[in-house]
Amino acid sequence: MEYKRILLKLSGEALAGDKKTGFSEEEVMRVAGEVKKVVDKGIEVGVVIGGGNFWRGRSSNEMDRVKADQIGMLATVMNCIYAADAFRRAGMKCKIMSPYAIGDVTELYVRDKAVEAMQEGYVIFYAGGTSHPYVSTDMAAVLRAIETECDAILAAKAIDGVYDSDPKTNPNAKKFDEMTMTEIVDKKLGVIDLASAVLAMENHMPMVLFGLSEEDSIIKAVSGEKIGTTVLA
Repeated sequence: MEYKRILLKLSGEALAGDKKTGFSEEEVMRVAGEVKKVVDKGIEVGVVIGGGNFWRGRSSNEMDRVKADQIGMLATVMNCIYAADAFRRAGMKCKIMSPYAIGDVTELYVRDKAVEAMQEGYVIFYAGGTSHPYVSTDMAAVLRAIETECDAILAAKAIDGVYDSDPKTNPNAKKFDEMTMTEIVDKKLGVIDLASAVLAMENHMPMVLFGLSEEDSIIKAVSGEKIGTTVLA
């Protein structure tokens, strides 16, 4: 399939590289270089980045869940600021939008303005999650993809696709080359949270899940090459 507009979902942990936390400048610049090639093809790009390289809502079982999720949302803002700067250095125009005001750090997310900016060649970073606790950045990615009428979500993760069990603990885990969102929901596979998977399924939003560490993985996913797991809407 030839994409005209995509939502790129980046794992925070994947951007940390071997450090597992914070940023790997080498890894972020590598990603920026790949996205630049995508943008140069005339493909419009929106980006959602997870916050797992700093914090997750479930990082603490002791503190209030709402406060924990708010910290996670702010972690995504930091990631977007860093990544957007790297993308600019790679030669792209970028805007960072969030669902709540953060001084002059981000612009307030408005769907029509985001679409117009992408049509003008800007890469749009959607920071700050959905502004609501109890949902992950998977939900933010699915929501923004649907709202801005993307052709697909390309989810670049620390793992190279969807498996029937955790490949880290099960060496015999089976990887799926293709499956449906209904199967992910029915089997409750943990590659995307259940609420987000249901929303994508109901709105016929396809997804490709692949490993970010593979060379040119984003370019391959955009080009329709066999990579990771294709999840049909």
